[in-house]
Amino acid sequence: MNKKKILVVDDEVSITRLLKLNLERTGRFEVREENAGIMAVPAAREFRPDLILMDVMMPGMSGGDVAAELRDDPALCQIPLVFLTAAVKREEIGGSTARIAGRLYIAKPLNVREVIGVIEQYLPPPQAATDRAGENAA
Repeated sequence: MNKKKILVVDDEVSITRLLKLNLERTGRFEVREENAGIMAVPAAREFRPDLILMDVMMPGMSGGDVAAELRDDPALCQIPLVFLTAAVKREEIGGSTARIAGRLYIAKPLNVREVIGVIEQYLPPPQAATDRAGENAA
């Protein structure tokens, strides 16, 4: 099975490590961690992720700045990007996800099952695609 590549960018090492361990534990994802916004674009060029999970507020280069660079790069602009943020509380949005400027974001503290659910919105598991193909053939 081809593992989906996920790039996790957050200045909090504990968050990137937690996501890496839990996502890789599923056996469905290969995860690369970066802990500085300035490293996100070079990491994306090298790693070629299927999806990027990125903190909004980071010192030096914010998630918004990184998103703009990704958008302007023809080789990277099609990679789905989901923001992670502690700036908005779950109670404020009535759940764990919402949109900022058209981009999905997940409110911290993170729930790994919810993160996986969001990833699956963008990158359905191969089994789900096979199941749907079987339904159409019947």
